[in-house]
Amino acid sequence: MIAPPTLLLRVGETTYGCDIGLTQEIIPLRPLTRLPGAPAFVRGLINVRGTIVTVLDLRARLEPARGPSTSGSIVLVRHDERLVGMIVDEVLDVRVLALGDDAEADSGASAITRGVATADGSPVVILDLDALIAEVLLV
Repeated sequence: MIAPPTLLLRVGETTYGCDIGLTQEIIPLRPLTRLPGAPAFVRGLINVRGTIVTVLDLRARLEPARGPSTSGSIVLVRHDERLVGMIVDEVLDVRVLALGDDAEADSGASAITRGVATADGSPVVILDLDALIAEVLLV
């Protein structure tokens, strides 16, 4: 199955992909206002041109043993009428990928993944951004 154009992201040592159509903008990591009582992977809030944006740390969500990201970029994505940020270590490329039929993603992240594809011979875990964001925002 061919996926829509995919934004390739590096989080830790793993390459992930997400639908480029949901991506609005990529901005440098900046200071965040922490939300008391929020899970560790909800890093806080930022103001983007007058819009308050909840920011998730993909490393803290997908690889919790490695700790939160301290550098990288924030990928701003649309979820329904909301704008949500995701901290990634690096934005790599945009590609059209074919999802594998038999590959399975990490079991800890399987509820938020669509499958596994390959790019340049390396695996790419395709994220289901709607599921990831809905998990946090309870929408």
